[in-house]
Amino acid sequence: MFGSAFALLLTGFPVAFALAGCALVFFAIGLMTGAMPYAFLQAFPQRIYGIMTNDVLVAIPLFVLMGVVLERSRVAEELIDTCARLFGAARGGLGLSIFLVGALLAATTGVVGATVVTMGLMALPPMLRHGYSRSLAAGSVAAAGTLGQIIPPSIVLVVLGDQLGTAYQSAQLALGNFAPETVSVGDLFAGAVVPGLLLVLLYVLYQVLVAWLRPALTPALPAEARDLGPSPVATVVRAVVPTVALIVAVLGSILGGVATPTEAAAVGAVGAILIAADRRGRRSAFIARSTAAALLALLVLTAFVDLRLGREVVTAGQSAGILLAAALCALVAAGLLHALWRLAADGLFKTIARATTDVTAMIFAILIGATLFSLVFRGLGGEDLVKDALSAMPGGPAGAVLLVMAVMFFLGFFLDFLEIVFVVVPIVAPALLQMEGIDPVWLGVMMAVNLQTSFLTPPFGPTLFYLRGVAPPEVRTADIYRGVAPFVAIQLAVLAILWLFPALATALPRALYG
Repeated sequence: MFGSAFALLLTGFPVAFALAGCALVFFAIGLMTGAMPYAFLQAFPQRIYGIMTNDVLVAIPLFVLMGVVLERSRVAEELIDTCARLFGAARGGLGLSIFLVGALLAATTGVVGATVVTMGLMALPPMLRHGYSRSLAAGSVAAAGTLGQIIPPSIVLVVLGDQLGTAYQSAQLALGNFAPETVSVGDLFAGAVVPGLLLVLLYVLYQVLVAWLRPALTPALPAEARDLGPSPVATVVRAVVPTVALIVAVLGSILGGVATPTEAAAVGAVGAILIAADRRGRRSAFIARSTAAALLALLVLTAFVDLRLGREVVTAGQSAGILLAAALCALVAAGLLHALWRLAADGLFKTIARATTDVTAMIFAILIGATLFSLVFRGLGGEDLVKDALSAMPGGPAGAVLLVMAVMFFLGFFLDFLEIVFVVVPIVAPALLQMEGIDPVWLGVMMAVNLQTSFLTPPFGPTLFYLRGVAPPEVRTADIYRGVAPFVAIQLAVLAILWLFPALATALPRALYG
């Protein structure tokens, strides 16, 4: 069954239908051979209902919306241009700005495709025009664009956290623990912060090393290309501060325990819309900034005052806080409606809504098809087979994890990360998490870093196709392949470091949440 699904996926047939169709064919084979009863499939409607009512997964369309708004409203372009001018005086400075912008966009969008396309259009032509090596320029843009895979908030971490949370509960129930602990998306976000920053640091060090050893490949920008206008400080503040503020609002509210990832995603979507409206004229800017201030005040108020309704005992201070929160909510709603009207007037609302719907529908369709696949796979005894195989691996739990990492890395050459998450993780994660000494957050971060390589590995890495579609004609496919090779090696080095030092992924979640 797994081999048939793999072959179907390689044909290019739509993933959701390939997985669901393969599952139905093997369900029919199971019925005819008596391998599984018909009643087994009756659980499928309940699984779909569980997916569509899962509060955690609501974060997906909200984070997608946040990324699409920043990309379509040209906020990301302004950030790329400003950072390039800011760091362009040094050899390799343009490359360093690419990684800085990639990290900032990763922490605000979480959508790899949008980031790669934007950076490919905005950053790659200037790098080539100013004498950067074709392979180095293409590799830097591709690697920086994929940082959204590991740096929170990431769509990958959201779906991976949801799958691992379910697997961890199943594993504990199988071990006889009927009050199982949970692993949340917030745990995974916190666990991915340090490895994500480590990856950015190693990318920067590689760029510095290339600039030092081979300066001809990374020339500095001429003076006229570094001009920041009559007010350089104002230019930098306008480009950088809103993005940094959005990162603090989204990640800070999650890591600080003020908001769940879904609630933080809603804050991020509202913040992105306000940032886009801020660029639409002086009146819209004033309204957007006033609304952002009200939203910030609301977050601060939530952190210090109990605003829950329906309680028997409410103090005078809490009543005042509730009334103030209601007024702030009304102000935020009015400001958001004005921002949406302004985007609609400029013709952006329709394209933003369509792009968000396309990505969200694709993710949920794959999730539903993969759910049917994993249900039939379990019904045919596949889960027990995988568990026995992993338990029999030499080296115990470490050997089993190493095998799974190797398989996921291999599949990354051919399959998209969503296919691997929705097909492989539900099959192997319950068996792995039943083994002694495997921390679910560490395993999730290891999988996320591993899956990040799937964006860059030839021949089917999605980033390679995104970049190929927007790269200038003089950049050959071979240049892109050659350029991403050192960054794939860096990603594997981070994976090895996480293997040797698991605390890099587990220390921050434990410090924040216990």
